Formats: sequence, C-alpha cells, structure tokens
Amino acid sequence: MHNLAIALHRDGNVVSGSDDVIYGISHQKLSREGLLPSEFGWDASRITSDLDLIILGMHAKADNPELIKAQELGLTIQSFPEFIASKSADKTRIVVAGSHGKTTTTSMIMHILKEEGLDFDYLVGAQLDGFDLMVRLSDAPYIVIEGDEYLSSAIDRRPKFVHYEPQIAIITGTAWDHANVFPTEEVYKEQYSQFLSSLEPGSKVFYDATDLALIDLAHDDTDTLDVNGYIGLTGEGTNVIHESIDYQLQIFGHHNRKNLHAAILVAKELGINHDKALTHMRSFKGAAMRQQIIQDSNPRIYRDFGHAPSKVRATIEAVRENHPGQSLGVVVELHSYSSMLADFISLYAGVFDGVDRAAVCVDKHAFTIKKMPVLTQEQIQDAFRSTDCQVLFESESLEAFVEDCLQLDVVLLLSSGNLMGVEVGE
Repeated sequence: MHNLAIALHRDGNVVSGSDDVIYGISHQKLSREGLLPSEFGWDASRITSDLDLIILGMHAKADNPELIKAQELGLTIQSFPEFIASKSADKTRIVVAGSHGKTTTTSMIMHILKEEGLDFDYLVGAQLDGFDLMVRLSDAPYIVIEGDEYLSSAIDRRPKFVHYEPQIAIITGTAWDHANVFPTEEVYKEQYSQFLSSLEPGSKVFYDATDLALIDLAHDDTDTLDVNGYIGLTGEGTNVIHESIDYQLQIFGHHNRKNLHAAILVAKELGINHDKALTHMRSFKGAAMRQQIIQDSNPRIYRDFGHAPSKVRATIEAVRENHPGQSLGVVVELHSYSSMLADFISLYAGVFDGVDRAAVCVDKHAFTIKKMPVLTQEQIQDAFRSTDCQVLFESESLEAFVEDCLQLDVVLLLSSGNLMGVEVGE
C-alpha cells in the first residue's frame, strides 16, 4: 500500500492515508515523500465527500470507522487489486500466482523485461535492484503482477488474483497456506479454481508439472485455456543448462530452476527467446529477503522470507544443494497466523532432516496479539518430527543459538517477521 501511495503521489495525485501503525522501510519511504499521516489510528473525520476514491487494504476491518464513514457518504471504494485491475484493463497482463515462488518468479520476469528494454508496469511483493518502488502504473503496454490468493478486502472476500484476468498466467504450486481464512487444503485450492475460471478463453497458463495436485487442477474444466506444464531447467548449484548451453547465474536451487523455467516461457510469449532471457538472468541477484546473503564471510549467512512449510522445505533443500558437504544451521521463526495453529504445523514435519543444528523460535507476544494460545515446546518438536531442534521463546536464547552456529559453514534464517528483533550478519 505504501508503494502504491508513493507511485500515485509522484504521478500528481493528492494522496492521504491512515493506519494504526507504520514502521520500518514503509515509514522511511512515506516520510521522505511527505505522506505520513499526522497521527496514527483511525479517525472518521478524515473521510470527506470531496475524496474521489478510497483504496481499501486488508488491514482495515469491516467495522473500521473510516470505512463505515466512506460507505455512508457513498464514496467509490476499491480494494487494492480492484484498483490495479482498473488501471491495467488495456494492457497485456501477466500474473504469477502460487503458494510459493511467486515473488521470485515475478522478479525474474521483470528483470528480463528490463534488461530487454521493454516498457512495462508491475506489482511485486519485494524490493528489487534497479526498481525504486514495488508498484508502477503508467501507459506501458504490459504489466507484470504478483497475484496473491489472499482475500481482497474486508468487504470483498474474493481472492485478490481473480480481479486481474491475465492473458498469461503462471501457477507455481498450491501447497496449503493462510489457514486463518482458508481452513482446509480443499478450500485453499478452490481459490486457484476461481483464478482459472476468471481467465478469458485462449489465455495462456503455465503450471508446475511436477506438482501432482496442480496437474489435476490445471486440466480440470480448463478446455478453453491454453494450458502448459513446466518441470524446471537442468542444472546444479548456480549453473543452468538449456539447449546444451551453460549459463552461470547468481541464484541456485531446484525450486529456482523451476521458477526460471516459468519466467523464460513467459518471456518467449513476449518475443524474447530463451537464450536472450537466460543471458539477461546472469545479472539477476534475486529479490530482497529471498536467499539473500547477509554475511559472505565464514560462515555464510542467508536470510529468507520463507515461512510456510513448502517455502521452508524448498529453501533448505536449495541451500544444502548449493553447499554440499558443508555444515548447516537453520532457524525458523513461527510468525504467520497459519504457523501458529497447532493443526497446521504438522506440515513442517521433516524439514530439518539433514540439518546439523536447528531451532524454532517463537515470539510469545505475536501469539498474544493474535489472541492465540502459545504452542509448547513438545507440540513444536512433535510437529517438526525433530526432538533435536531447539525451541526458543526469548530473543536472548536465539542470540545464543546463532552465536553457536557461527562455528558452522552455513546458517539459514527463515522468517516473515523480524526474528524477535535479533540482528544477525555483518
């Protein structure tokens, strides 16, 4: 939302906004642009009849006083994805959906198009080298969108990605996530059925053909769509081989070779051949907080946003592949709503297999905010099927664990939060 606010402000619009808390990079960027609200919190008096449009994010609940006032005044209210869709109706729309890998795959496509010199708009969930903001809206003929399956807003309960109706789509996987709003795996997968149903006849769909559940979904009631599977490029470590040509990249891991395969297939649809696309990818460093190196000396330390079970599993496997025979320490923070549910965390079973030292850190305050019972050490160890993994409830314990891991070759920190405020790396 803060990136969209800045983009609209720079385009000459008068922009204001509200939130109960703004911190970190969002606070810094809004402050530089003069867009920070004078006071945090909600105040219905800010909503007046001279406002042309309300853009409603997911953080505002249905009983939000500003939302209620806007409804009483009959103002135009659009969810974030609905607004993006309205601004991209005349463009070629490329949407990357999936429970994992969508930020990275979107970033790869954006990097290829930028290196090719194409003019395009975008919406992506991470900061990228060479891009000032995470949102761009212009008169460009293309838009690349990271398509989130989460609900659009408190008054629009449809998944965000159904608004976009892309001509070219990718689905990277459908591993269950967001259990707070999708209580079962079946309900979660139904969101992707809705996505496919929203596409116009003839739309191109690329999907991970190694995902058995996704194979069934992609070919179920999609007779009017051009559906194509991908399996991932051949390679090892940071090396990729395609049509007998070696490409030395800066990314690694089997899941990234699958993401890359999807990205170059999309590039080909836009007239960029595979060799050009893969040559462009040699300079791709990845998205922020995705296998990001935060210390390159001994030990090498990676920081990753991965938090859902499928993301944790894929990232650990990628790091082990890139550092064969080296000792590995891993920290996973349970921060998202889903990862705090006792019935959900069993999906983490076995992720620590082959890891030399492992820990799960739990910020009790996060459970308090979400009004959920704190998971016990026994529950977590049983769910992860690892009696050897440490369960850490205090930041001091996490600091001590990381300090011990500094004697290993590689350390991987996985969290969508802030690791209980512990600073790690150079």
